[in-house]
Amino acid sequence: MFSKILFSLIILQFIVHQAFSQVSVKDSSIVAPMIYATYAYQLPGGDLAKRFGGNSSIGGGFMIKTRSNWLFAAEGNYLFGGTVKNGDSLLKNIATPEGFVINANGFFSEIGFAETGYNVLGKFGKLFPVLSPNPNSGPLVMVGGGYLQDKIKIHDGDNTAPQLQGDYKKGYDRLNTGFVLSGTVGYLYLSDSRLINFFVGFEFMQSWTKYRRARNFDTGKQDNSSLSSQFYGIKVKWIIPLYKRKPKDYYLY
Repeated sequence: MFSKILFSLIILQFIVHQAFSQVSVKDSSIVAPMIYATYAYQLPGGDLAKRFGGNSSIGGGFMIKTRSNWLFAAEGNYLFGGTVKNGDSLLKNIATPEGFVINANGFFSEIGFAETGYNVLGKFGKLFPVLSPNPNSGPLVMVGGGYLQDKIKIHDGDNTAPQLQGDYKKGYDRLNTGFVLSGTVGYLYLSDSRLINFFVGFEFMQSWTKYRRARNFDTGKQDNSSLSSQFYGIKVKWIIPLYKRKPKDYYLY
């Protein structure tokens, strides 16, 4: 047992040493660990397109590129959007005929609707160093999978409507969770200066989710429906490499 642990530590130390040693991106393909922040604008398809409009996605992750240009990544993203279709109809059972919700003070509450959710993904893919300034940049293809959660966020401006507090609010939010697959094509650029490193590309996501609330309060019924939905988006990443840049050579004559 001890020998296995020792062997693992030696291998780990070797990997870290290779990854964080001084390297030159322009000279040869390198092991390149990196962290990144990401933003995407997505359009929905399938079942979620019946409820939501376009959404944004912000997040971050860790990625490592091997010397043979294989890519492995783990990332998480927060989803948010301001377009909820037919949101007012969700509250028809607790609203006036004009569509207003009366709060505990006897006034109309300012109710807003939004889309919110998140995903957690593991990814792998391949970089092709063609049409690129160095062996560590170029077009790439990645696929992955993970977990997705999506729901309607109901905002009560002054938080004084008891009909929309605590578990009551959950009866209207259409929470759905499940499995998601992703596919990405784009271009990765790593500079030798370490100052400008980015990715830009197109991402497609296919999700299979289920409603998770015991009952929808607007219909009074339990809903165990399965959803098949898509997200189409343009994605950009700002990358911070974790390797050290090799110092320039100087010659004295």
